[in-house]
Amino acid sequence: MKFQKTIIFQLTKCYSLAPLQYHGESCFLVGAEKHDPSYLFHADGTVLAKVWDAPGGVMTMEQLPGTDGQFLSTQEFYSPNNGKNARIVIAVPTEDRWDVRTLVDIPLVHRFGILSRGGVNYLLVCTIKNDYSERDDWRQPGTVYAAVLPDDLSCFDAQHQLPLQPIMTGLWKNHGFSKYSDGGIQTALIGAQQGLFQFTPPAAPGESWNIRQLLDVPCSDAVMTDFDGDGLAEIGCMTPFHGDALQIFHKQADGTFAVCWRMPYRLEMLHATWLCHLNGRPVWVVGCRGGVRQTLALYCENGMYQTQIIDADAGAANALQISDNTLVCTNHAINEVALYTVCC
Repeated sequence: MKFQKTIIFQLTKCYSLAPLQYHGESCFLVGAEKHDPSYLFHADGTVLAKVWDAPGGVMTMEQLPGTDGQFLSTQEFYSPNNGKNARIVIAVPTEDRWDVRTLVDIPLVHRFGILSRGGVNYLLVCTIKNDYSERDDWRQPGTVYAAVLPDDLSCFDAQHQLPLQPIMTGLWKNHGFSKYSDGGIQTALIGAQQGLFQFTPPAAPGESWNIRQLLDVPCSDAVMTDFDGDGLAEIGCMTPFHGDALQIFHKQADGTFAVCWRMPYRLEMLHATWLCHLNGRPVWVVGCRGGVRQTLALYCENGMYQTQIIDADAGAANALQISDNTLVCTNHAINEVALYTVCC
C-alpha cells in the first residue's frame, strides 16, 4: 500500500478524533489536547464549523446513538498531571452553534465509550488514575465506571449529573480503550499496567458486567481482530504505558493468548491506534509521538506480518478511517490534521 497525504488544517496540539453523522453527511470531529478549539469536518476534509472555542483537554469524543450530530466529549483533561477539573459534556447542535453542558464531573477521565446491548446504551468511563499530589504521581490507580445512558439526556447538567457506578478499581495507568464485537455483542477492551481486560455489558439493566482478563502484560492500547484469517482472533498490543513495543498475540486452543509477532525495532511513545479495513484486509494503524514519529499500517499478508510506513516525523496522537480508502490523523507533534488516501 502507498498513501497520498493531504494537509487539511493546522491546530495546536490536535489530539482526538471521532466520526459524526450530521445532517445526513459523514463527518468527523477534531479536538485539541490543550487550550484550543474543537472543529467539525466533512469526510472530504472541508472544515464545516467550530464546535467550541474552549476549553480543550479533549481526550475522547463519541456520537450519541440515533442522534443527528449530538455527541459526548471529555473536557479539561490536559495531562495526567493536570486533569482534576475534567468532565464529560453533552454537545447538542442548534441552528447556529452547539449547546454544551455537563453530563458528569469526573476528575482525570481519559477514555469513555458507549456500548449497546439489547436495545440499551451503556456508558463506560475510565479514569487514568484517581488523584495525585505532585507531578508524575501514580500512587492512586484509576477506576472504570458504568451507567445506563438514557435516550433523553435533556435532564442532565452541572447541577443534575448522570450517576456513575464503579465496576472495577485499582487499574494503574488505565489508558487504552477500544471496541470489539464478540459474538455480535459490543464489548470494550481496556488496557492498564496489569494487562488487557474485556468488559461486556449486562444482558439487561441491573445485572452485572462481565469482566475478564485477556493479557497480563502491561498494556497501553490494544485492538482485537482476525488479522491472519484463520478464524481465531489476535490481539495487537502496545506495551508498556506510552511504550515502545508492538506485539501481536494469537488466540490458542485453550482460549489464552501467546505472542506470535513482535515489531523488530522500538518506537518511542506509541499512541495513535485505529483498527480498520483497507484493500480488503484488517489493518492496524499505529503512530508514535517520539523518536522517528512514524505512522504505520500493520497487517498480515500470506501468513506474514508486514508494516508499511504511512508518514514520518508526524507524531500522530490519533487516527480514524473516514472512507473506504482514506484515513485522517491528528499529527500532534507538528500541529496538523492530515488525510491519507490509499493510492495503490
